Amino acid sequence: MALDAEIKSQLNQYLQMLENDIVLKVSAGSDDISKEMLVLVDELASMSSKITVEHTELTRTPSFSINRAGEETGVAFAGVPLGHEFTSLVLALLQVSGRAPKVDQSVIDQIKKIDGEYHFETYVSLTCHNCPDVVQALNILSVLNPNITHTMIDGAAFKEEVESKNVMAVPAVFLDGVFWNGGRISLQEIIAKLGEGVTAEDLADKEPYDVLVVGGGPAGASSAIYTARKGIRTGIVAERFGGQVLDTLSIENFISVKATEGPKLAQALEEHVKDYDIDVIDLQRAKRLEKKELFELELENGAVLKSKTVIISTGARWRNVNVPGEHELKNKGVAYCPQCDGPLFAGKDVAVIGGGNSGVEAAIDLAGIVKHVTVLEFAPELKADSVLQERLNSLPNVTVIPNAATKEITGTDNVTGLTYTDRETGEEHHVELQGVFVQIGLVPNTEWLDGTIERNRIGEIIVDKSGATSIPGVFAAGDCTDSSYNQIIISMGSGATAALGAFDYLIRN
Repeated sequence: MALDAEIKSQLNQYLQMLENDIVLKVSAGSDDISKEMLVLVDELASMSSKITVEHTELTRTPSFSINRAGEETGVAFAGVPLGHEFTSLVLALLQVSGRAPKVDQSVIDQIKKIDGEYHFETYVSLTCHNCPDVVQALNILSVLNPNITHTMIDGAAFKEEVESKNVMAVPAVFLDGVFWNGGRISLQEIIAKLGEGVTAEDLADKEPYDVLVVGGGPAGASSAIYTARKGIRTGIVAERFGGQVLDTLSIENFISVKATEGPKLAQALEEHVKDYDIDVIDLQRAKRLEKKELFELELENGAVLKSKTVIISTGARWRNVNVPGEHELKNKGVAYCPQCDGPLFAGKDVAVIGGGNSGVEAAIDLAGIVKHVTVLEFAPELKADSVLQERLNSLPNVTVIPNAATKEITGTDNVTGLTYTDRETGEEHHVELQGVFVQIGLVPNTEWLDGTIERNRIGEIIVDKSGATSIPGVFAAGDCTDSSYNQIIISMGSGATAALGAFDYLIRN
């Protein structure tokens, strides 16, 4: 299968940026995926005199590794890295050729300090929007540290291997053949997990801030930019910069941007923040907030940061259905991202719990992949927009069950079914299936504030029109507040409001 013109045009542009010679070592068979891979590899070689191809036997067939001339780099792709992994391929080619990865020097130094040998393998699906970040992060480790190797494995090309390792959610990272991490994980998180992360001692000498923003999603980024533009000392401490946006695929309601993807927007937010003199402390979880002479924010790692004012923008996370089997079977058939994990359930029966927009969109996406979708809605009717319901009702392999209270997700090693109660009749029913996608809304990340700030019955921080909370000098913004709607554009606006509120507070106090 020949590459389409758009991909070839993109490759041509990128390959002109290669700095040194690279060798593609290829292990191919006679199967269709091998043929498709050979087309890709041959196209690459034909586009640049800096690329040569060697045929050999690698651990997997079909696969190829990207190497410097005379040197094994440990970067490999098993399958054909197109779709969402096209960027991973391009970056690997450029970085192996000598172009420095776009990461801070401090991160590069941390990677080079990692001791011991680590052989990573990441199972992906080419439709997964979270997978490329994990693949690219582990490839960077392999490029910069000779004791680390990484192979991306397309689960669709190695179905038997996926089934034998019981991979039911992607990305799934294995280290030395043993499962190591499931789901999205950033480069800094990987480094921290390997023992080279930021410690309390590293943060001990931080000067007090004028404004300290807790949370790095759209609300937090907006807050920090607005306060930094006022010329006051601003810091951001975030568990994961980008927040829940990182887990969002298609964004089509962000005004002036017709369409984008969550990871792209998160990257843009981070780049915009870094244009200002903002002290960003990533991968740190807030533990406690206390008002003394200044506000003191204690982190999970034991560090204490001080500030004159605080803006809380810790966002929200997917709500669990909280029934037996959900936690035990997570990543073993219980999933939360239909775009990421849907392809792993091809030809199988699945359920979607939740009949709002997220649940119905998930069911529509899954219906094109799986054998059958059962949608369970707790209320008497679906809550999704009418246009989505019309699309759902037109699909032949979808069943909608209203008034369904999920009671248990069954299975031992994998999901085998779901038990629910009909809320109208009281009767209990069981559906045999292999996957359950939970899509029932959000819960605010505010548990760490117990006993300090006024919140409503579901844990949302109560704020006034300027973003002020029940504690003078503490403001809040975004999905962790009692805002009427959870939308990216609303979070950004509330972040700006809280920032202006905090600035006004500083002037007056």
